[in-house]
Amino acid sequence: MTLRAVVKGVGHYLPERIVPNAEFEASLDTSDEWIRSRSGIERRHFAAEGETTSQMGAQAARAALENAGLTADDIDLIVVATSTADLTFPSAATMVQSELGMTKGFAFDVQAVCAGFVYALTNANALILAGQAKRALVIGAETFSRIMDWEDRGTCVLFGDGAGALVLEAQDGTGEKSDRGILATDLNSDGRYKDILYVDGGVSSQTTGHLRMQGKEVFRHAVEKLAATAHTSMDKAGISSDEVDWVVPHQANIRIIKGTAKKMGVSMDRVVVTVQDHGNTSAASIPLALSVAHSEGKISEGDVIVTEAIGGGLAWGSVVLRW
Repeated sequence: MTLRAVVKGVGHYLPERIVPNAEFEASLDTSDEWIRSRSGIERRHFAAEGETTSQMGAQAARAALENAGLTADDIDLIVVATSTADLTFPSAATMVQSELGMTKGFAFDVQAVCAGFVYALTNANALILAGQAKRALVIGAETFSRIMDWEDRGTCVLFGDGAGALVLEAQDGTGEKSDRGILATDLNSDGRYKDILYVDGGVSSQTTGHLRMQGKEVFRHAVEKLAATAHTSMDKAGISSDEVDWVVPHQANIRIIKGTAKKMGVSMDRVVVTVQDHGNTSAASIPLALSVAHSEGKISEGDVIVTEAIGGGLAWGSVVLRW
């Protein structure tokens, strides 16, 4: 028998405040049409004053636990993917653990920016396969509105806040691609490209900083690297493009999403797209999209799903799973 990390539940949380593109027109040289045509984004959510990443992560976790029919006492592990934790330390994950009333197990953060959820999912899967945990909450949560330069129209209109979560459970499988659960993963990074997407501040430099991005350079790397990592994971799982039911990509830019799908050989009617409603929520975007698609009845048990993401670092990767 082969151990598999199987999805038991999914949930998400979005802040109440919805910010349409038109809201930026009063302070920036931009327009709804300009933002839509370049990114596909129509609106995004911003966290309320005092609303934190860990609080949003806990809300998404509660929704995922309810969907799974489980409680916090059933969880052994929490992994939170975030680049915008509440504090330098402790981790947002331990704060979620406390918020849920969970007093056993262990919790930690993963920081790989927009690729964070793929990294978190891969780590949780490895810990389950190693016997370190039976059930895990894997959460992506971000408050990117707190690191925006509101005078930079090329970045501040692209990002939003939110959280999404999956519950994974160890189950026996056959070792075949017909198993439910995570079938294959692939992680990559290349620190030579730090300067095309980063925040110009941090603890060691004693500044807070804002997000900086060379959009054209990021786009140039994104499609090629995302398609390549997706194909690597699919090859590891023995899955062909025709067998993929849904691609659930990082929701950064509709042009990147379409370009990657084309290179993967997957039609857009099999791609989950939520970027128009949420903007780029970094590590939260994949679990958010999974939860929305599931709530809309798109994703069913047995579906083969490919997720892929790229973010600052550069860091990128993919996961193939059967729902």
